[in-house]
Amino acid sequence: MSIAQLQMVADWENQKEQKLLRTFQTAQQYVQQNKQKLAGLEQYRLDYLRQAQSKAKLGMAATTYGQHQQFIGKLDKACEQQSKIISNAVLVADQRRMQWLGQQKKRKAVEMLLAKQQHSLYLREEKQEQQMLDELALQRFVRQPPRY
Repeated sequence: MSIAQLQMVADWENQKEQKLLRTFQTAQQYVQQNKQKLAGLEQYRLDYLRQAQSKAKLGMAATTYGQHQQFIGKLDKACEQQSKIISNAVLVADQRRMQWLGQQKKRKAVEMLLAKQQHSLYLREEKQEQQMLDELALQRFVRQPPRY
């Protein structure tokens, strides 16, 4: 494979890595957004629970108290669902991270191979140049008149 072809492969692998990095970052953002939603739900549940307790101390009808308890149950269920969403999102983010890291290894391997080929080319060119200089020096030496 030529250096130009290998450079194209390296560029392509780099583009794939960048795409997977963006996918991983998006998955991380999704996890964070859902954690914030859960925190908001939990805070709302806690505030609602305090309000219900305050109202209960002042006295409220049994039906109203039951309605408050029912709503708190719905909030609990919403928190559970949000926790499940977060768990799944974390799994997806971990998968995306592993894909990105795997692609990063591929890119590095291709870049290392490219560097080796470039170094080999450099050494060949240096050797050719040295051979040319040796040949020129030999020709000068042969053309010089003998010194007695």
